[in-house]
Amino acid sequence: MTKVYLDSDATLSTLEGRTIAVIGYGSQGSAQAQNMRDSGLRVIVGLRPGGNSWQRAKKDGFEVYPISKAAEMGDVILLLIPDMVQPMVYKEAVEPNLDDGKTLDFAHGFNVHFKQITPPENVDVIMVAPKGPGLRVRETYLEGFGVPALIAVHQDYTGKAKETALSIAKALGCTRAGVLETTFKDETESDLIGEQTVLVGGLMELIKCGFDVLVEAGYPPELAYFEACNEAKLIMDLIYKSGLIGMLRAVSDTAKYGGLTVGPRVIDERVKENMRKVVKEVQSGKFAEEWIKEHKSGEKRLRELMEMTDSLEIERVGRTIRRMAGIEK
Repeated sequence: MTKVYLDSDATLSTLEGRTIAVIGYGSQGSAQAQNMRDSGLRVIVGLRPGGNSWQRAKKDGFEVYPISKAAEMGDVILLLIPDMVQPMVYKEAVEPNLDDGKTLDFAHGFNVHFKQITPPENVDVIMVAPKGPGLRVRETYLEGFGVPALIAVHQDYTGKAKETALSIAKALGCTRAGVLETTFKDETESDLIGEQTVLVGGLMELIKCGFDVLVEAGYPPELAYFEACNEAKLIMDLIYKSGLIGMLRAVSDTAKYGGLTVGPRVIDERVKENMRKVVKEVQSGKFAEEWIKEHKSGEKRLRELMEMTDSLEIERVGRTIRRMAGIEK
């Protein structure tokens, strides 16, 4: 069983007297910066001058500097900008300011694991990855709790890298919920595999197929949307709250029996085999190579796929249903 680190296992003393530079002020950047500041730490923010994020961070009461200056001032640098932007920003503004003994922290291991960023040997390289969106990271902190998190140490130059990671997790409120230790490799690969096979790719395709089959069978698109998509949230909420068995206990006996007997016929061993192929593509670096190449070439295929999805009948019907329900304006 993986050890769970709680509040009593961490201390903020590792970060006291040190300047924490948060690079980026999006969902995670703003939440993490505010939580650490409210935990009594000195936090500055590094951004490109003149943007909306610069003004928001200033309005929230932070000292804001150009990224290179923030990296120079920071003893602990949190790189909280999008994966594909990180390597260039790191090379131009962060790497030149990585003095001996500094700490470089990531919220996702993609660029380090796939060697798009290779930090120098004289710094600590860690990861603190809250398992929730930035909004939830902030909300739970203000409620006196936190979201669970993963920590990992890629490079321990000072001998205190893990202690620093736990300190950051504590300052974010994550040790109130529980923190698990992992590796950059495992976090990165499992995250990509989960996104592709279940959370984004798998769920989307399952919902799209269910909608299409219902419509092809002659049912009204609006009814198909409710059955294949709208109610999926209700089921996921039950699973999130009480697990698979809790969800089953909450639905009708008809739904229980139908789901347990028919589900395995739809999501069968062939689906698992396809998932295993995805695992190999992620582990070999094939997906990362493809995605990096796509980004560098201007993301034309991604834009085409987004446009194709936006034009689907399920999206047209969904917009109508969501407006009816007051979910979307």
